[in-house]
Amino acid sequence: MRILNVTETYAPFLEFGGPPVKVRALSEGLARRGHQVTVLTADWGLEKRLQTREEKITAERSPFGWRWNENGVQAIYVPTWLHYRRVSWNPAVRRYCRARLQNFDVVHIFGLYDLLGPVVAAASRKRRLPYVLEPIGMFVPMVRNLWLKRMYHAAWGRRLFEGASAVIATSDQEAGELLAGGLPRARLVARRNGVEVPATWPARGTFRKARGISAEEKLVLFLGRLSAKKSPDLLLRAFAELSGRATGISMTLVFAGPDESGVEAELGQMATQLGVQSKVQFAGPVFGESKWAAYRDADVFVLPSRNENFGNTAAEAVAAGTPVIVTEQCGIAPLLADEAGLVVRHDTTALSNALARILSEAQLRARLVAGCAVVASRLGWEEPVRDMEALYAGLASPQAAGAESKAMG
Repeated sequence: MRILNVTETYAPFLEFGGPPVKVRALSEGLARRGHQVTVLTADWGLEKRLQTREEKITAERSPFGWRWNENGVQAIYVPTWLHYRRVSWNPAVRRYCRARLQNFDVVHIFGLYDLLGPVVAAASRKRRLPYVLEPIGMFVPMVRNLWLKRMYHAAWGRRLFEGASAVIATSDQEAGELLAGGLPRARLVARRNGVEVPATWPARGTFRKARGISAEEKLVLFLGRLSAKKSPDLLLRAFAELSGRATGISMTLVFAGPDESGVEAELGQMATQLGVQSKVQFAGPVFGESKWAAYRDADVFVLPSRNENFGNTAAEAVAAGTPVIVTEQCGIAPLLADEAGLVVRHDTTALSNALARILSEAQLRARLVAGCAVVASRLGWEEPVRDMEALYAGLASPQAAGAESKAMG
């Protein structure tokens, strides 16, 4: 099949968190299964990125922007004229749709609150081309939160959902939210996310050495965007509460990830107010080997989100053999509960108590570490890729599915 994946962010812009990692894994997995996969995405400065990357890659100009072929996937980066935070304006996407959209059998749109998805969706509806919508955890804020997001829903979001042939939910929690928001059950498709582990693991102690953390020190890790949604402040308060107890546990809290809207500065001020500034570090964004080194060296990984459709970072920590603590609002919670980690209420004391248990109860920690290997074996990308392949095949017409492939880009 000829598949078009549409996403606001894609590799190599991994600083945008889970979406580019997910879309790349699905795209490359489908390409390995013999499908022709194109990713249409915004250009967030690819030319500058290419000049600074050490590895040699294939990138060239196309009529629609940069074209990059990697691991069997062709990515088209349409020029960005303006952007506000993570939303870009890319006029060339309309021209791309007019010239190339008829060459595809199915379209998969990832995310909300951008302008790429609505434009491609409208063009797909006009051509009666089926498209799949994957909100990637953005649906609830759209209907409950900021007025800008409500305006987006009124202008584009509602039609985006109504025209989708299928809507993907990556957890029972997200499925329930979508159904409660009015999505017909017949168009809801459940599919979990996966984890792509490195071919070789970094040596243990690598991250600790780089951060000046001794082997005896307990390392509590938060890895992800420093955003209000992920509640890093809750973790900081729980850490400070545990530090104030006479537990005898020597520990360091590391926040690793890109800052969003000044949250890092707020956390720094809070750490000072709580008297734990000497025990808290901010590592900034970490990717690739550095990311996996952080997971490997942590004694516990914490994802204290207010709302998380799945929780890719928690899955990655489990794949690295590190027990996790997640809040009940994380979609991945049922997959981890009491096997590879602990699930707690979105509450300071509950989180503090869970930290104390994992860091001080040797038998519990040993059981959770052993459970990580079991859970990780169920979190590969092979099954999600096959699920998408089957879904696309059912949506694409027999004529389109059997059509001869055409050059795209």
